[in-house]
Amino acid sequence: MDFTEVLRQISNSKNFFLIAGPCAVESEEVCFEVADHLSHLSTVFNIPIVFKSSFKKANRSSIHSFTGIGDIPGLEILRAVKNKWKMPVLTDIHTVSDASMAADYVDVLQIPAFLCRQTDLLLAAAATGKTINIKKGQFLAPESMIHAVEKLKEVGHDKIWLTERGNSFGYHDLVVDFRSIPIMQQIGLPVVMDCTHSNQKPNQTSGVTGGAAQFIDTMACAAVAVGVDGLFIETHPNPSVAKSDAANMLPLNQLEKLLEKLSKIRQAIS
Repeated sequence: MDFTEVLRQISNSKNFFLIAGPCAVESEEVCFEVADHLSHLSTVFNIPIVFKSSFKKANRSSIHSFTGIGDIPGLEILRAVKNKWKMPVLTDIHTVSDASMAADYVDVLQIPAFLCRQTDLLLAAAATGKTINIKKGQFLAPESMIHAVEKLKEVGHDKIWLTERGNSFGYHDLVVDFRSIPIMQQIGLPVVMDCTHSNQKPNQTSGVTGGAAQFIDTMACAAVAVGVDGLFIETHPNPSVAKSDAANMLPLNQLEKLLEKLSKIRQAIS
């Protein structure tokens, strides 16, 4: 499914779209369980869903942290999800060589927040022709994202989403300014709210990023209330044993209740 089709579904559903899945590809079993449930929820709530999982994690705090099951095995699982459930699939890229490799397997390439100013990475992603989701750096004002967008448009690429994921607040916390959503929407692109990474407690001395997953609901409700185009929610059948971002993911069995609430908010403001 391409960018145009996703936008058509969003327009037809009159709802937000959802980017969701486990943080990292840790096994076929986990990805398939999450994808199957997401496919069901997409039908129940008439919400276009993009499956998300990172085929590798290149930005871990500790050298001992899980980084993936191998590039090609991880990407093969993402392609299997795409083919089996007929839903678009998104994954992160971190290097120029990642772009062309991942593009053979997925529909959307995501630029991590720390890398949103990396010109070579942005241009490599654009060269694939895939939809690009750029996460706003924790160090950037929302209006500054225009420069990342212009890098892509300069080479004729306009299939772009922008994602808000909070700003650094001291050394170990993030804060979200919800004005960022309408400010970035003024650029003329769909804007997504990352409701999980915005609740991170980064740079912990333990070498493992902390989080406050209890506020995922709060972030999501606020974002929908101000008219966000899409939501980003990482989810896992059992976050406590997840190999990446365990402290920030929503338990899979809580997602349906949250989407029910969010759909009602969306209807109320429409």
